[in-house]
Amino acid sequence: MRTQRFGKTGLKVSEICLGTMTFGNQADQATSFAIMDAADQAGVFFFDTADVYPLGGAPEQIGSTEQIIGSWLLERRARNRVVLATKCGGRVPAGPGSGPNDEGLSYKHIIAACEASLRRLQTDYIDLYQVHWPDPTTPIDETLRALDALVRAGKVRYIGCSNYPAWQLADALWTSRAQNLASFISAQPRYNLLYRMIEDEILPLCHAHGLATMVYNPLAGGMLTGRYRSLELPADNTRFGLERSGELYRRRYWNESVLEIVHALGDFFAGRGKSLTHAALRWVLDRPGVTCAIVGASQPAQLQDSLAALAIPLDEEERQVCDDAWFSLAP
Repeated sequence: MRTQRFGKTGLKVSEICLGTMTFGNQADQATSFAIMDAADQAGVFFFDTADVYPLGGAPEQIGSTEQIIGSWLLERRARNRVVLATKCGGRVPAGPGSGPNDEGLSYKHIIAACEASLRRLQTDYIDLYQVHWPDPTTPIDETLRALDALVRAGKVRYIGCSNYPAWQLADALWTSRAQNLASFISAQPRYNLLYRMIEDEILPLCHAHGLATMVYNPLAGGMLTGRYRSLELPADNTRFGLERSGELYRRRYWNESVLEIVHALGDFFAGRGKSLTHAALRWVLDRPGVTCAIVGASQPAQLQDSLAALAIPLDEEERQVCDDAWFSLAP
């Protein structure tokens, strides 16, 4: 497991970040503990979560992912060795309430959301506190003033953003500099060999300003594991079939063009004695500008299988085949 410098900061993280959105829905607490144990034993010490997780959870389940992580950190006495990242911006029904100020990136909501996350995570600080997505109703300087206050109070060590387009990230960086406020040190965009839009603007922007990039969906929600042989949804609890979020993933990847390319990739790598899962993750980790990849699981064995990608290099022909996949999809 390589250790990476997190952008231009002195913070170090593991090149694999454990994604936890399955905890509390697709994975119960015991299974979630086993997944975190497997990550810990493999040298993964960077964990990413959000206050609105688990993915696809019912309203009463939202927030339980942070609670599970907090319980594991306490029971395993792991808080000091884990770099802990979470996010705010969404509505958490079990949190402060259900009023109009209980979501978004206003000063009021960010402070309340951070306090609630600290309680659920059973810690007094968050290493990386991220805004989950832009809030068009709140000026960016108000959002940054709230995040700056949390940094100054010692409740948050660093701040970052997720799902921000390049222009809004650039605006935020300029505002922080102009107003002498804490600045985003990282971006969390979607990226895999089937979706490479961030190469046009986000990755160059992050490189120019020294931001870390922690990419999510490196396996396209499981599509790049090669497990799907048709567009008929399997009966088990996969990400594409989740009741409240499966539609999002189906819009991203669930079509004949993607399935055809995934089958071709799977056949190519099988002929070379390699797993498509490993090749797809290795490709992401090797891409210029990528600091780390967020990898989730609903069973410990899934995570352990994904981590095998760390020991499997790609040769020039294999990298080219992966590169060509995106251009085959692009109109």
